[in-house]
Amino acid sequence: MVYQPVRQPRIADVITERLESMILEGSLAPGQRLPPERELAERFGVSRPSLREAIQKLAARGLLNSRQGGGTFVNDELKSGYSDPLLEMLSRHDEFHLDLLEFRDALEGLSAYYAALRSTPADKRLLKRRFTELETCYAEPTLQDDPYREAKADAAFHLAIAESGHNVLLLHTIRGIFHLLEKSIASSLVHLFERPGSREQLMNQHRALLEAILEGRAEEAQARAHEHLAFVEQGLYELERAETRAQRALRRSHALPERSE
Repeated sequence: MVYQPVRQPRIADVITERLESMILEGSLAPGQRLPPERELAERFGVSRPSLREAIQKLAARGLLNSRQGGGTFVNDELKSGYSDPLLEMLSRHDEFHLDLLEFRDALEGLSAYYAALRSTPADKRLLKRRFTELETCYAEPTLQDDPYREAKADAAFHLAIAESGHNVLLLHTIRGIFHLLEKSIASSLVHLFERPGSREQLMNQHRALLEAILEGRAEEAQARAHEHLAFVEQGLYELERAETRAQRALRRSHALPERSE
């Protein structure tokens, strides 16, 4: 029997694979600056030439880019991998926001389920911080007139849940539509806050979702995510029907009178 010699992997290839994994899992986010070369080499316990070779490989693959005198960054365009012309067009048409809500229901329910099962202590600290930031936006009267700021905090909370689920496909899909998510949430909030008590209901739903994740109740976390998005969807349906009735009434009031024979 002939045995093939076992080849030791090159250090540069190992570093390349490690950095790719960090980008995939979200430890290195699009636009994030890598630590200085000397510090990163010490963290990995490798030589600077091996690290430099790995960075050059990732730059050639379009994952990293270097800025003159400014260091090395994860390619910022990775966060917009889903922003093709179709999605840009969808972001400009409010009538498709209900489609996005249905899509979110499917993705975020799974993210909440896995976050309850897999979130680490560090993930839970981030979730609590994002919730506190969201709660501040909802509670502070001076911030309540800015739905886009509230939407940014809301979207950041939901993205933190996706990160806590440790499923790279779910994470990058949600991250890829993050700009649509912010716009959709802002549009929803503008309409929903016209309904008395809706702000309190939304915060209670977010709180129940957070508690289910922190306590590891996976099925309940998924149910709370669905409950939250179903509430938003139902509210938009009701507003859409009310607007349609108002438009019909307006058309009738401007209709030309019938001609008598």
